[in-house]
Amino acid sequence: MEKKQRFSRPFVEGIITFTVLALVFGYIGSIMGTGNMINTITNTAHDLLLNTVFYLVAITVLVGALSALLIEFGAVTIIEKITAPFMKPLFGLPGVASLAAVLTFLSDNPAVISLARDKGYASYYKQHQLYSLANFGTAFGMGLIVLTYMMGLGFYQEAGIGFLGSIIGAFTSTRLMQWLLIRKIGIVDVIPPKQQEPFDQTTIITPKEQTFIVRLLNALLDGGKNGLEAGFAIIPGVLIISTSVMMLTWGPKVPELGYQGLAYEGVPILPAIGSFFAPVFNALFGFSNPEAIAFPVTSLGAVGAALGLLPRFIEQGLVTGNDIAVFTAIGMCWSGFLSTHTGMMDSLNRRDLIGSALVSHTIGGIVAGISANYLYLFFGMLF
Repeated sequence: MEKKQRFSRPFVEGIITFTVLALVFGYIGSIMGTGNMINTITNTAHDLLLNTVFYLVAITVLVGALSALLIEFGAVTIIEKITAPFMKPLFGLPGVASLAAVLTFLSDNPAVISLARDKGYASYYKQHQLYSLANFGTAFGMGLIVLTYMMGLGFYQEAGIGFLGSIIGAFTSTRLMQWLLIRKIGIVDVIPPKQQEPFDQTTIITPKEQTFIVRLLNALLDGGKNGLEAGFAIIPGVLIISTSVMMLTWGPKVPELGYQGLAYEGVPILPAIGSFFAPVFNALFGFSNPEAIAFPVTSLGAVGAALGLLPRFIEQGLVTGNDIAVFTAIGMCWSGFLSTHTGMMDSLNRRDLIGSALVSHTIGGIVAGISANYLYLFFGMLF
């Protein structure tokens, strides 16, 4: 007779959840005061919504319209042809992988899934190459939004240097993932040779039989609508993750008055951690202040939420051009991969490879940040 389980899984998880929440909020509330803590949470989320989220949404709408325009009138095809020769030597991928880079750069990480599921597209790949697309695509995901946001803040050169850093991070992540996969599954065709077929790009990018003006208007409006949806999709991440990070980053707004329940107050735990590891972070990323650790930590979950931290950083004078270059590189390369990699690998029916993908991309993002730091120093010496 089987022994009955004493406690069910939901019961155990519930106890753990209540314990963690009690410890976290109990600790913060004991320092700030319970009323101040609650007021700070709501005021921070409200301020982020009004002054950061709507700005991000405006960017995603404009970027969405531009992306749709580029796709509709063939500009994507031109970019794909230009970048295709670099795929094999840099990333160990067939030339058609450039389409994945362009589409994810213009939109978001999951854009690579529709490509990977296309039999004609998959025919160009070995298995270790196809599964590494999750890393490759993520390294470019939301790239145009991140670059546009940084440039909108006035950091043009820094954003460009960060973009170069993200390419180095993409190279590292993709190549490392392929190396791990070859060791695990060998070099095997995704589609058996007799079943392979040519890739028809119109299955992904469908040309429309309409007049030029109608196509133009539809591309702009539909692209803007898609951008609006993407913008609204980042709201939970910005409000929840950014508020949480802010609560662990800043102290009282006016130290002499103590906690007042104002927006962006909190218990500065992350800066304390950053100060402890300051020599390491400074050597690797050149961070000028310990608070900067908040950006890469937040990027792991949602790059939109990480971007929401920047206005406060800039207002406090806590970031330099070097920091922005590193933020751009890490933000593009990681772009919330912890929340998307699992789903992407699951959609490709290879849950067993999730661990390899996460390890590879974690290292790739770190390399992206290091590269951006030293590229910024290098260009600073030249000009």
